[in-house]
Parts: sequence; C-alpha cells; structure tokens
Amino acid sequence: MNRRTLLQLGAALSVVPMAHEALAQSAGPTVPHSDALLFQDDPQFWYETVRLFGAAEYGGALFGEVVAIAQKITSGDYDSWYDANNAFADRIAGEAEAQLKKGHRISARDNYLRASNYYRSSEFFLHANPDDPRVKRAYERSTACYRAAAPLFAPTIEPIEIPYEGTTLPGYFHSPDTSGRPRPTVLLNNGFDGSAEEMHWNGARAAVERGYNVLVFDGPGQFGPVHRQGLHFRPDWEKVVTPVLDFALKRSDVDPRKVALYGVSFGGYLAPRAAAFELRLAACIADDGVYDYGVAQLIGIPEALRPQVLEALAAPTAPQLDARLEQMMKANSVARWAFTHGIYVMGVKTPRAYLAAAQAYHLRDGIAERIKCPTLVCEAEKDLFFEGQAKQLFDHLTCPKTMLKFTDAEGAGPHCEVGASRLAFARIYDWLDETLA
Repeated sequence: MNRRTLLQLGAALSVVPMAHEALAQSAGPTVPHSDALLFQDDPQFWYETVRLFGAAEYGGALFGEVVAIAQKITSGDYDSWYDANNAFADRIAGEAEAQLKKGHRISARDNYLRASNYYRSSEFFLHANPDDPRVKRAYERSTACYRAAAPLFAPTIEPIEIPYEGTTLPGYFHSPDTSGRPRPTVLLNNGFDGSAEEMHWNGARAAVERGYNVLVFDGPGQFGPVHRQGLHFRPDWEKVVTPVLDFALKRSDVDPRKVALYGVSFGGYLAPRAAAFELRLAACIADDGVYDYGVAQLIGIPEALRPQVLEALAAPTAPQLDARLEQMMKANSVARWAFTHGIYVMGVKTPRAYLAAAQAYHLRDGIAERIKCPTLVCEAEKDLFFEGQAKQLFDHLTCPKTMLKFTDAEGAGPHCEVGASRLAFARIYDWLDETLA
C-alpha cells in the first residue's frame, strides 16, 4: 500500500525469542509503546484504521464513517473487521447506485469511491485462506465500485490492461484534461499490500492536480494480479516496469522524455530496482527508500548472527524455527498479518519460506549504483521498521540524487508520511516539477 509500515516484521521478529540458536541470541528492539487512539491492544488494526483516515484527504473515506466502522469491530477479530467494513461498503455502494439512476453523478462518484476503499479494507486480513469466498467478493466489489466511479470524474479515469508475459496487468490512466497533448507522466507503483484503485488518493490525484498524466498499475503480487491470476512478486521488477513503460510510450499524450517512476512503500525497493535497468526513465522516486528488504525483515538480529539465520531459513527443514515463527504469529498481531500476507503474495507455503524469499529483494552488488536518472529518496523520521534503509539507498546512489526527510514534529514522521499526504506530495511533486523542467 501504500502508505503504511511495510511489514512491521523487523520489530516483531524480536518480540518472541526464537528456538534456533542464532535467533535466540537476538536482543533486538521490541514493538514500541502504542499511542493508538483505537485498538490499543492491536497495532495492526490501528494502523489499518489510520490508513482509512488518511484516505479522506482525496475522497477515499470519511472520518465519521471510519469511526462508525471501527465501533463495530472487535480488536484482533478478523471476521468482525470484514463484517464491519463490508456492511458499510454494501450500504454506500447501494446508495451510489440509486443516486446514479437519478442522475446525481457527483454524489454517486463520491460514494462509489469510498465503497471501493472499504471493500478493499474488508478482505485485508483474510489471506491465510485465499479460497475464502469473502476474499473474491471483496476484490470484485472494490474494483467494480472504483470502475463505476472512474467515468464520473472529469476527465474520465480510463481503466487499462497492460500486456505482460502472455496475460495483462490492470491499471488506470489519469489525465488532467482532454487535450491529448503530450505531458509529463508518472508511472505510479504501489507496494506490498495496496491496490491500483487505492493509489487514487495515494499519489495519482495529487499529480493530476499539478498537470501530470498518471499511469497506475498493479504488478505481480499486488492486488489485481494476485487475485485474478495468482501472480506473485518477483525481485527483478524491471521485467514488470519495462512492459508498463512500453505501453505508456505508445500513447500520443505521453511525453517520452518525461516519464517518472514513483514507488510507494515496498515500491521504495521496486521502483529503484526497475530504474537500475530501465534507462528510459527520466526520474525515480522511492517513498520511503528501501535498500535491502530482506535485511529489514531481520532487524534486531545482530549482524554477526545473520549468516546462521539465513542458513536456517534456506534449510530443507527447521522445525524448531518453524514452531517459533508460528508462536510469534499467535503472540503478535503485526507478525500474524505479515506472515499470512507474505505467504499469499510471495507464493510460498510457510512463514520461514516467506522470510527466505524476502532475501532476494535487495539493491546490493552494484544494483543501486546502476541507476542513472535523477532519484528522490524519501525518509520518514518514525519509520522504525526501515530505519536506516533510506540512507543506505541514498548513500549507494551515484546518479543525481536528493534526500527528502519528513519529521514527526510536522506530523509526517510515520512510514510513507501516512496522514500527511498533502504535505508530502507538495514536496515530492515540487521536486519532480523542477527535475523534469
């Protein structure tokens, strides 16, 4: 997604002592004291609630609606999370349909947009069982509501299908007007658990307001492809971005000299990885920057012990470690979601296999140094779970580069500046304006 802590797994790894010798010796940090206003005993539920609050900045939620939904949820209860979000989405989607029939296009547009987000949120915690019919229904309703809202915007938001390895990737093309003249264009790449629809308020409309085209897409492992085709994440993300860029450059309204790639959350790894090999990009934005995603999952484990940990992750069997990971999922709400979702989007079978797969997602071995285009690296002060990752990425870049820091004092300290989107987008797109000029 987007603007959320990408797998708050690093901190969670140190909550429960591991049976494996190397992990057992870890003395890493614990999950910080919660300052949550709701769901104080479940930081994952609180973060997802903040995520909904933040969507209100560009019409993806209403504060009062989110509070009403939260009041019907039992902390830690995934079924109640689904029921509350789904029921609310059903109600306002029905209201939107009635409004549209009566010609109330703006009212219908706004309700469809929020319904899309609440449907998306409803299935967020259900991925331990991908065959649960609620998962399919929520995905289909979320995308259907967004596609019902899209033609009600002026100009129309255009649903697209991008050719990719014998199938297609879903996305949307946003434009500020209908002139058709070539414009600077942002390829907007979401993260580990967001959706192309959700990127409407996570960067797309902010760019449109500033005169950019925006091509939003879901790649393998992300919302559309994992639900529709069972496609899983891949570390060589340039193999995803190149066909997306090819698709964009066939449009007459895209200026081929001014195409930027903007990656949010896990996209802070995916976008720089693609930019290292796709040299037609005019700029790259990593928000927040990630240099080594695999290492970030092992934070709290002393560096000297990591080779032993990696050996255990890659071993054919490690029953003690498997048991401890399962125990951690029961003890920690963040780990519970992170592992189940990681298994789902990486296409693996166990928490240990997910951690092993994560080690392939890095910009080491000269990959970061291959990037040639101007690159903006964002760093949020309170991004405790990727602490130091943005600076590592920045330090390894040899291209023209800028570091943009966001602080807690200005209300923009959390990962990806969640809750301070308009402040963040102002600075990010100002940088892009000046860079592409």
